[in-house]
Amino acid sequence: MAQPRKTKPASRIDDALIDQLLAGRPQGPGLFKEDGLIGELKKRLAERMLAAELDVHLADPDQVAAGNHRNGTSAKTVQFAEERVVLDIPRDRHGQFDPTLIPKYARRFPGFDDKIVALYARGMSTRDIQAHVRELYGIEVSPALVSAITDSVLAEVSAWQQRPLEPTYAVVFFDALRVKIRDEGLVQTKSVYLAIGITCAGQKEVLGLWLEQTEGAKFWLRVMTDLKGRGVQDVLIAVVDGLKGFPEAITAIFPDTLVQTCIVHLLRYSLDFASWKERKALAAALKPIYTALNAEAAAAALEAFAAGPWGERYPPIAASWRRNWAQVVPFFAFSPAVRRIIYTTNAIESLHSQVRKAIRNKGHFPSDEAAMKLIFLALKQAEAKWKRPPVAWQQAKAQFAIQFGDRFQVAA
Repeated sequence: MAQPRKTKPASRIDDALIDQLLAGRPQGPGLFKEDGLIGELKKRLAERMLAAELDVHLADPDQVAAGNHRNGTSAKTVQFAEERVVLDIPRDRHGQFDPTLIPKYARRFPGFDDKIVALYARGMSTRDIQAHVRELYGIEVSPALVSAITDSVLAEVSAWQQRPLEPTYAVVFFDALRVKIRDEGLVQTKSVYLAIGITCAGQKEVLGLWLEQTEGAKFWLRVMTDLKGRGVQDVLIAVVDGLKGFPEAITAIFPDTLVQTCIVHLLRYSLDFASWKERKALAAALKPIYTALNAEAAAAALEAFAAGPWGERYPPIAASWRRNWAQVVPFFAFSPAVRRIIYTTNAIESLHSQVRKAIRNKGHFPSDEAAMKLIFLALKQAEAKWKRPPVAWQQAKAQFAIQFGDRFQVAA
């Protein structure tokens, strides 16, 4: 059956009005310039909206009772995307009118700041943004203005860091990346800690962002206390990469949490002992350990590896697996569907790669705040792409329900 032909939507602006506006004006690109028709329309529409706002303000009973009224206009130059517009801002006698369209002290239309922040979120420096805006729009914006605009993100970072969280998370991945920050005149390497949670419904979100100079149990205890204070009551599985003192810090706040060491981190540590030519064969020798049917078979595979040629050549490999075995064992209690989810901190490492892409050109940050605002913006960009649960989540839900019982609760 033939599809009905789509009809072109009717224009809301009458052609006669367009003809009237164009009458007597030179045609060409000049129509779109600041002193052309489009620039004039922007100015007139903005001033009409401001006048309407003042009418509403003066109609308020309190303003009527106070005898407030119009008091002329004042000129104000406002940045509007790629051009400047000089507006006549209406005033009231009592000086209480604060328009929504262009608030007092504001010099930019809504949307201009968003463009600056978006460029900053992609890792561009303030001077790069200055050059970019100059090349595209022919506008000069100072580095100080760019910094002032992006500094407005800090309030959003604070609110985001204190927002309430879900009471239960099925899986939480913890990890850290390192950035260089100038502190007291010296450039120091500091750790930025991230936590990604997967809710019982399978939705993924960044729970928080913390910055500290060194990893340690006391710091992680503070992170766990922060999560608890923001409403987290239970974490079923915490996936970590072997950070010292971390399992103890987690169970001190969430005593029922299963702490799982990232298998891929153990593999990478193991492969670091071998040359590039040996790594493929060594990885094949380690595979029977983490693909075993259960914990007993995995332990037997580990002993077989330790007694084999690779184990004898590189004794620290088996020792590292034994050292972390208490945090490896939980992995084998689950079916392959759940193992695919908790197998590695790849979820958080993928996030790291996107953050590193944003900070790659920075060299070092001038302050902790500068690092936090850029990393936060990079996280928000990455989080916007998380629209679906993990592929294996539907299969994993049944396993979580059996393993954790009433602790695994999917909201209706």
